[in-house]
Amino acid sequence: MKFRNLVLILGDQLDRQSQALRDIDPNHDLIVMIEAREESTHVWSSKVRTALFLSAMRHHAQWLEKQGFVVHYRKLEVENDGSIASGLAAEIKTCKPAAVICLEPGDLRVTALLQDVCSKHNVPLDIRIDSHFLCTQAEFSLWAGANKSLRMEFFYRVMRRKHNVLMQGEEPEGGQWNYDADNRKAFGKAGPQDVPNPPVFKPDAITKAVLGLVEKTFTEHPGDLTHFNWPVTREDALVALNDFIAKRFSGFGEHQDAMWTHLTFGWHSLLSTSLNLKLIHPMEVIEKAQAAYHAGTVDLASAEGFIRQILGWREFMRGVYFLDMPGMKTANHYG
Repeated sequence: MKFRNLVLILGDQLDRQSQALRDIDPNHDLIVMIEAREESTHVWSSKVRTALFLSAMRHHAQWLEKQGFVVHYRKLEVENDGSIASGLAAEIKTCKPAAVICLEPGDLRVTALLQDVCSKHNVPLDIRIDSHFLCTQAEFSLWAGANKSLRMEFFYRVMRRKHNVLMQGEEPEGGQWNYDADNRKAFGKAGPQDVPNPPVFKPDAITKAVLGLVEKTFTEHPGDLTHFNWPVTREDALVALNDFIAKRFSGFGEHQDAMWTHLTFGWHSLLSTSLNLKLIHPMEVIEKAQAAYHAGTVDLASAEGFIRQILGWREFMRGVYFLDMPGMKTANHYG
């Protein structure tokens, strides 16, 4: 069957508002998702990471189908030899699309292989900006070119102003940009006290099947799937977000860098996987954190310290990656 567009959704692009879905017609366009063995082996990955990706991908495909989209989902155990490139090539040969659409990958290696496959099959590749991030690659490059040195702190201030986060006009809330000095407290001799447990996400049939597949397929990989407990859907991710804001956010700030034997997660949010899979948007996390501060349920130091990780470091490191790669991959400053 011939399709107008083939929309490729990668495993860490599970955004229901994705720009890849813009103007997509279920009657004429096809969505393709590929479970790739190489994504767990080109860099040795834990069983937990692989299971999280596969389960979240399968749940997202199920959601897409419920919205009426046509989805070709290439499962690891059925028809996939473990490569995004071979899977995409097979779909192009079968479906003969006029174009391939995808969001900009977070890995230049993947971008290169997509370009290579589409070039070999003479199919245009439409790579769209990922609106999940709050600073585009072009914007970061422009900022970096106007500064003598790349300092996250200064980039973070630009982002605070741009998105009006913890601001009073042009000045930062409380008169300071950074409250890091207030977020380095130790637990004391008694250790951490009364740490709330994170929510439990009981594996459903999809997740159970994935756990069995990963255990069988990636036997030699590190990790224990016995207590797998990560959000794999947007609904799960929102539960995790709301639970953190309500129960652990107030204790996050002052002890965010503290460690203690047998302390598992402390007051940390456990939201990075949901953000990186794009189950939740960074701005909705930031807005909830800011609202908690304005409601008086968390102090400014905690709110600022948490928001800086998302609006500052997360965006900054992505920008530096695309700015300095591929040179960064082989750089070895200290020999």
